[in-house]
Amino acid sequence: MKLTLPWLSFVATLAVTPNSVLAAMPKSEILLAKLNTEYGLQVSRITNNDVYNNQPLLTKGGIYFTQEVQSEGQSQTDLAFYDFTNKQVTNLTNTAVSEYSPTLTPNGKALSAIVVEADGKQKLWQYPFDDNVKPSRIFEWIEPVGYHAWGAKDDMVMFILGEPHTLQYTQVAAAKPKVVAEHIGRTLTFNHALAAYTFSYSKAQQHWLASYDPQENTVTDLFRLPQTVQDYAFKDANTVIYAVDNVYQRQLNSPEQVSLWLDLTPFCDTNITRISYLNDQLAFVCVK
Repeated sequence: MKLTLPWLSFVATLAVTPNSVLAAMPKSEILLAKLNTEYGLQVSRITNNDVYNNQPLLTKGGIYFTQEVQSEGQSQTDLAFYDFTNKQVTNLTNTAVSEYSPTLTPNGKALSAIVVEADGKQKLWQYPFDDNVKPSRIFEWIEPVGYHAWGAKDDMVMFILGEPHTLQYTQVAAAKPKVVAEHIGRTLTFNHALAAYTFSYSKAQQHWLASYDPQENTVTDLFRLPQTVQDYAFKDANTVIYAVDNVYQRQLNSPEQVSLWLDLTPFCDTNITRISYLNDQLAFVCVK
């Protein structure tokens, strides 16, 4: 697949100008843990750790992620793909500007991602896997978008940067987002079993994992998260995993019980941040 775009900023949690953001990119690497091999847990490095490698999206065929590219003293990010078959990384966009947060569209025919356009506005784009179809904006005017997650009915939620950051929901055809929650974190998911989105947010100086039901237009607090946890994933419809030094798991139906799931400290002795799980494999980011 070759994606092209005529024109990221790396967004941690705040909206700032691209130049200052790029200068602050942390060095990080992506690793892949295979859980149930004949040798037990096996961990391999997908990238090196001399630049920013982040936001992994684990799929059956490989891992999509955001990768820093440096040239002539300048730095930006492109979308990249690690292929499980040939164990090679391919730069998918290779543009003069930056893209980040690769996400599969519900029909599986494209990647959606955030792009900082020539005027500095962060907007949501789609990149078809069909080389004959050009990339295009999903929304012409909705910005600044930081992160996003697709739902089940051609709808989505978006992290809209601001003071405060807000979770906003819209049907794609309507393109009229409404504010669902404030002071939200950067991880957004859709849980098909719940028929609801999940996100984290802060209220009354506490950090919560919550769900949003678009049919009922209701937000439900699920359980409190550690204050430092920005990134989480679902191992299955009922099991949430997140990292605080090691990777822990909790059940939605019994959230008071927290257990160690994976000890990854032999492979990352600093900070584990973003994680992506699929089919007994975990892609995770180790920040240098």
